[in-house]
Amino acid sequence: MRIGIFTETYTPYISGLVTSEVMLKKALEKKGHEVYVVTANLQNFHYEYDEKEKVLKIPGIPTGIYDSRLTGIYPIKAVNKIKEWKLDVIHSQTEFAIGTFARIFAKQYNIPIVHTYHTMYEDYVHYITKGHFDKSSKKLVEYLTKFYCDKTITELIVPTKKAYDLFKEKYNVERNIHIVPTGIEVERFFKTNINLKRLAELKKQYKFNKKDFICVFVGRIAEEKNIPFLINVTEKIIKQNSNMKLLIIGDGPDKENYEKLVKEKHCENNIIFTGKVAWEDVPVYYHLGNAFVSASTSETQGLTIIEAMAASLPALCINDESFRNTVIDGLNGYIFEDEEGCQKAIENLMKDKKTELLLQRGAEASAEKHSSKYFAEQVLDVYQRAINTQKSSLKSKFINLISKVNPWKK
Repeated sequence: MRIGIFTETYTPYISGLVTSEVMLKKALEKKGHEVYVVTANLQNFHYEYDEKEKVLKIPGIPTGIYDSRLTGIYPIKAVNKIKEWKLDVIHSQTEFAIGTFARIFAKQYNIPIVHTYHTMYEDYVHYITKGHFDKSSKKLVEYLTKFYCDKTITELIVPTKKAYDLFKEKYNVERNIHIVPTGIEVERFFKTNINLKRLAELKKQYKFNKKDFICVFVGRIAEEKNIPFLINVTEKIIKQNSNMKLLIIGDGPDKENYEKLVKEKHCENNIIFTGKVAWEDVPVYYHLGNAFVSASTSETQGLTIIEAMAASLPALCINDESFRNTVIDGLNGYIFEDEEGCQKAIENLMKDKKTELLLQRGAEASAEKHSSKYFAEQVLDVYQRAINTQKSSLKSKFINLISKVNPWKK
């Protein structure tokens, strides 16, 4: 099968979306498929095509939102290149510019298109509106989401039931929706594959010792991730347990504000911000911790939870549907309702090493179910369904056309 992945962001940009795209490409290639990527050029304003990696980068205008760029929706130079690939199916990973291009190209050349919905956009409206016109803006988001994820595609993939319910119950979408939890290269995070020398260097850098109990958060440092919740919990715990540390890994628009908040609370010795971390170093950073913690309610799935479990970290997560299918209370982590519940979960693990060990084992076993191989197999099933649907649709159109021009019809 010849597959085209269309996405706004790709390497060297680092995000959960990029991680899943790279993993999917590798897993599909291992199964013998040819996979091409169409993305925006984040480095410069030139067209670039990497023949070896099969990655086409289209120049665009900076949007001001992180490192993203807005490309043209029908770049002729890119069209001519993509036509050479003779794609069997297009997999759109994004809406907007590149996503629109994917839909136009697919329609023009009768190629089935599968779309994966990754982002709960209603949770991100505040970046644009700054608190104004939120209600009308969310209605606009709903309209655009339904357009991109229903009217213009062949099949839709969502990673969790939370996203499925959004489309079925709130947006009233009638088309097929496939729940396919995003997989990861779990092997990257196994302790047996970790650079122990690098791990020792990081422990020394952050002045961690054997007595420290370290909670790890990995993600974008932004409002929707609910990081002040974690800061407040840490502040309460360290009043009685000064060896508890919160390691916040990542970067984002609110990092400076949260660093300021930590200083105001006099917690800078216990709450550490790493800033942006190199992709190859991320697995090592997980192994600095004893547990993973998240209070975000804006996730569609939360790939960092699976990464943490693959690194043998129990997952402590707020009660949100995006986590409930992954985190099983008492088996691989804990689900909490509020700050008090989060504090209790952390303190229980700090006091009970036996429970910590049991949850670590449960986390490892849970991560295995999210391997890239299994994920690729599920996605391939959706691709085949899209191809069959497209063939059936074209056949119906052809029959209708013939019936209209039937010379024997009176």
